[in-house]
Amino acid sequence: MEPHALSAQDVLDLAVTAFAGLLGLAIGSFLNVVVHRVPAGESVVRPPSACPRCGTTIRNRHNVPVLGWLVLRGRCYDCREPISVRYPLVEAGTGLAFVLVVLRLGADEEGLRLLPAYLVFAAVGIALALIDLDVQRLPDAIVLPSYPVLAGLLLIGGDGEALLRAALGGLALGAFFLVVWLLVPGGMGFGDVKLAGLVGALTAYLTWGTFLVGAFLGFLLGAVAGVLLMAAGRAGRKSAVPFGPFMILGAWAAILGAGGLGDFYLDLIRA
Repeated sequence: MEPHALSAQDVLDLAVTAFAGLLGLAIGSFLNVVVHRVPAGESVVRPPSACPRCGTTIRNRHNVPVLGWLVLRGRCYDCREPISVRYPLVEAGTGLAFVLVVLRLGADEEGLRLLPAYLVFAAVGIALALIDLDVQRLPDAIVLPSYPVLAGLLLIGGDGEALLRAALGGLALGAFFLVVWLLVPGGMGFGDVKLAGLVGALTAYLTWGTFLVGAFLGFLLGAVAGVLLMAAGRAGRKSAVPFGPFMILGAWAAILGAGGLGDFYLDLIRA
């Protein structure tokens, strides 16, 4: 039996997937800088990346995502102090996230039009989740510019019905979070309200089922995490638990496949 020949679309799929993975590794390296500097109000461009212990500028040959950390065995080349494993994990995680986005959307004409918006949303989500875990804030410097950037990318590659759905989804989820924020003081931060518009828009753009599952999973995952933290003695009833990471995780679970459950449910109630 002759081996199956790869079609032009197969080759394109492989090329786009590989490129996205490499791009994700590079973006992940930049996100490490963003996560460290943005909460401190520092520039993400200058000065160049340096060892957090001795302050020595990291050499270009050691700044290769993941590989540089492995070659140095997790230690600074100059002072030999340990470098957190979080750095390569963020790089590898971003690379994996970018690959999953390509696998979800595909590399056909429609998928290629949507890839820029969802790759940006993936990078923004990773940065915001890590910052919220670190300092319990969702910086306006990242959230607010994401609105025009993502809106522009969707407008370039989107169709009218999906764009209308995205606008309605962003407004609906943002309004819902605003009501919760007003009625339950201290229940969530206003940064969560601003993030909700992005989550609502990017999930609703795909389908209403994706929107519903993404919104529901955010609350479910947050509640489960809160219960587990209290059971482990790591948090009390009044402890502040960052909600942004759960919003983002729920959104991406829905985008990458779980949204199909929401579509199935909506089809059932329409029947």
